[in-house]
Amino acid sequence: MVGDRPIRQEGQARHPLLAAEYDNMLRCIRCGLCLAVCPTYQETFHEAESPRGRIAIARAYAEGHLDLSADLWAHEESCLLCEACTAVCPADVHMEEIGVALRAAVVGALQATPLRRPRRQTLALRLAFDYLFADMRRFRMAAGLAGLYRRSGAQALARRSGLLRLLGLQRAESFLPAITGPFLVPEGQVWSPDGAVQRRVALFAGCVMSTAFAEIDRATARVLAANGCLVVAVPGQGCCGALHVHNGELAGAAALARRNVDAFADLDVDAIVVNAAGCGATLKQYGHLLAADPAYATGAAAMAAKVRDVTEFLAGIDLNRRLGEISATVTYQEPCHLAHAQRVQAAPRTLLRAIPGLRLVEMAEADLCCGSAGIYNLTAPEMSEALMRRKVANALATGADLIVSANPGCMLQLKAGLQAAGANLPVKHIVELLDEAYQKAKDR
Repeated sequence: MVGDRPIRQEGQARHPLLAAEYDNMLRCIRCGLCLAVCPTYQETFHEAESPRGRIAIARAYAEGHLDLSADLWAHEESCLLCEACTAVCPADVHMEEIGVALRAAVVGALQATPLRRPRRQTLALRLAFDYLFADMRRFRMAAGLAGLYRRSGAQALARRSGLLRLLGLQRAESFLPAITGPFLVPEGQVWSPDGAVQRRVALFAGCVMSTAFAEIDRATARVLAANGCLVVAVPGQGCCGALHVHNGELAGAAALARRNVDAFADLDVDAIVVNAAGCGATLKQYGHLLAADPAYATGAAAMAAKVRDVTEFLAGIDLNRRLGEISATVTYQEPCHLAHAQRVQAAPRTLLRAIPGLRLVEMAEADLCCGSAGIYNLTAPEMSEALMRRKVANALATGADLIVSANPGCMLQLKAGLQAAGANLPVKHIVELLDEAYQKAKDR
């Protein structure tokens, strides 16, 4: 009870989703263990920029003690939803669910207040969420134009001329991936092992991965095939909805989830393998996302139960040890939604150490967020910049020849940070190294 208001009953809070997460909020015992792992608190040492501070704000808003204000929204939106706090919480508070619920409640409320987003940002988000990510044909068309922008020389001209700076797009443009090869359009393609089929798996191609990082998708399939897997790229799949979820766009996220559940329904596979940490974390939450949908709840939970990150999957089987030598020193940057949301930390390191000649050197704060967090580097540029510089400095201090990660957003953030620091250090996905090692073994 809050006064005479039974807030924990569905619908009594300012939004049903906040009421649904109220008991989750109440579990916070304000012990402070989260402070040591929260990226924004570590940068600011401001209580309102800590998990327990944000929970207090969310609870006060849900209970009606706080009204929506610029200050409230700034502190809540600055959360990276990296789940580092959830991973260490002794009271089992799930921070991402609270943050997503609050964002979903506030997104609608913003439209009726003077706090609405800047018009240009609103239009950009609507274009992304309602148009591009909603349809992979449109997404691929936009990705193709981005590739043409680079290959045609227009990118170099725009950078030299100062046009990007004039339009205020210089920073956003720096995160554009270098799209070079053909996209991977899932149409039922199959990759078969050289020997007997030991497992059947489906490749979740993703949206950014299948376009900007299509070669990593193909490398993933080859590495799985090298480990006795029959791999299929299931047609009909699309964006996982991670960006929608993290920005409170739950209706759009649910629509994307239903499409993927339909695509992978009744598929006779041992696992659905994904090579993007953010996608994997969201796919594993489909049961939660569609729990209230009677037509999809069971299928969503069944699909989520089969999802495995590629590093998690490979480390969990009898790995093919016929790997060629790669003489290099690497450092590993942990994606938040692999390390904290999925609790997969040992597997990537196990795989890197399995490659002959490869030397792994740990960087300081390897599991602290790099500041990418979906589109966080665009919506919260100052905090994102600070975290990016911190991560790059830690990586460079190792003296490694290259940085390894397992998520596209992290890779783009690291590349932008290294470029800004004037450091010519490659950034690779872990499956790229495994694919190279298996190819070297074949060529011997």
